[in-house]
Amino acid sequence: MKILLPDTMPLNPALPEGWVAVTVDARAEIPAEHHDAEALVLWGPSRTHLTSAVENLESLRLVQSLSAGIDGILAAGFRQDVVIAAGAGLHSLTVSEHALALLLSLVRRLPEAREAQARHEWSTELGGLQPLHPADRVTTLIGAKVLIWGFGEIGQTLAPTLKALGAEVRGAARSAGTRGGFEVIAEGDVLAALPEVDVLIDILPASEQTAGAVGAEAFAALPDHAIFLNVGRGATVDQVALREVLEAGSLGSAAIDVTDPEPLPADSPLWDAPRLLITPHGAGGRPVGPDERIAANVRALMEGTEVLHAAAR
Repeated sequence: MKILLPDTMPLNPALPEGWVAVTVDARAEIPAEHHDAEALVLWGPSRTHLTSAVENLESLRLVQSLSAGIDGILAAGFRQDVVIAAGAGLHSLTVSEHALALLLSLVRRLPEAREAQARHEWSTELGGLQPLHPADRVTTLIGAKVLIWGFGEIGQTLAPTLKALGAEVRGAARSAGTRGGFEVIAEGDVLAALPEVDVLIDILPASEQTAGAVGAEAFAALPDHAIFLNVGRGATVDQVALREVLEAGSLGSAAIDVTDPEPLPADSPLWDAPRLLITPHGAGGRPVGPDERIAANVRALMEGTEVLHAAAR
């Protein structure tokens, strides 16, 4: 039995006896000698690679993506009997780390400090005696009310760190309850909760339901001092509305790691929006524990047990 591994990252899963791993070019068609593969791992595949897999891998039983988002793979046209597994959880630590870096950069005003440094200016506005909780901006996570919209594995990984730094953290998901020890409100209650939120973190997946979910209405509901972060998907944010509230001064600051489209066009006015920090989809991009996930799901396939993070189809 054969599993195809992408050449876009080094992989060496401990496979069950009888399985052989072959590394192939993730940007090219799959060679004919490997059309007998029963499992396929995807990480940064080209459209050509995906199409080749759909059309030629007649024995395929498992597609293991190393990406958390698998919309493109689901839309590629694989047979219904092929199990498609997402890489959910493989990016929880790295995306949480990046989100924390973005948030602390804004809270501690590092972009402004960098600008002052470029001017060779020892800024008394940024340093020296400062109020802990000024009325017009968030300057500490101590006591800050944080809402994480999209409270999956990444949100539940990030939340304890924010709590340890003094923030009051809640999640928002499709249904209310408790996850990972944190209160979770229903998505239908988000707008009503936003006026009391100091930091809104978007980790929503891309779907028809979440398209533009954070738009003019949500931004209007946030306090003028609030901070907004997006480390989910660019399509979940109305970027025109984001730019407008930043230009109007009715949002404290924002940081986004994802945009729609990507790459963000060089002539996009979003580049010049005030108090906005943009990173080029760098939060993930480096799965943690992919070999273990691949091996576990190949074993599950062999034993007929539950494949981790298999997509509903």
